[in-house]
Amino acid sequence: MERLILALDVETIKGAEEIVDLLRGKVGAFKVGSELFAGAGPSVVEMIQRKGERVFLDLKFHDIPNTVAKAVAQACRLGVFMLNLHASGGSEMMRAAAAAAQRASADSKGSRPHLLGVTVLTSLDESILREELGVQRPLREQVVHLAKMAQEARLDGVVASPQEIHEIRAACGKGFLIVTPGVRPSWAAAGDQKRIMTPKEAIEAGADYIIVGRPILAAPDPGAAAHRILEEIQGACP
Repeated sequence: MERLILALDVETIKGAEEIVDLLRGKVGAFKVGSELFAGAGPSVVEMIQRKGERVFLDLKFHDIPNTVAKAVAQACRLGVFMLNLHASGGSEMMRAAAAAAQRASADSKGSRPHLLGVTVLTSLDESILREELGVQRPLREQVVHLAKMAQEARLDGVVASPQEIHEIRAACGKGFLIVTPGVRPSWAAAGDQKRIMTPKEAIEAGADYIIVGRPILAAPDPGAAAHRILEEIQGACP
């Protein structure tokens, strides 16, 4: 259960609360992304926490170091379990975020959330990275490059496709968190994700946490879908 993060990809706090009530105690955390946070704001984080559940705040901060540091400090004061920022914002930005998280958590006497660097979005592939974004490194090399930058900047881990887990683990070691979106059970559609694995494959490859949204939310019985995924995870755990 601990390793499954459910993406609350819904529009309203009412819809989010219905899902949290249905799946509380059945997943390790709930991910609040840009769509839901833009509509509901911090109140959705507070609602999830009131129900005794953890929040991964998935806002992918990417701005000048001072702005990101202030945004991270505000997120820390919300008491979230995990939050992220784009590693492509650079080392200075990530170092500022890590320092701000440490200060904010000390000031509030709370635990510091896990800070994750987003490497390369799972909706991107080799051709988009090279032809549209002008990145000349092969995709996997770019992911590892960003992961090493994040580690050197004192982030706790990265968000990356499950297809890059082995390379990140080899470069950054066992204590570095790897959180993987782009996880799709064999019985679910891939959607707009390009670099995917099944839950079992991702855990066997070494993911610390996997993120699943639509395969659970769009299922006729979300509770049963979550249970099937948890069975896959448990079957992959040593």
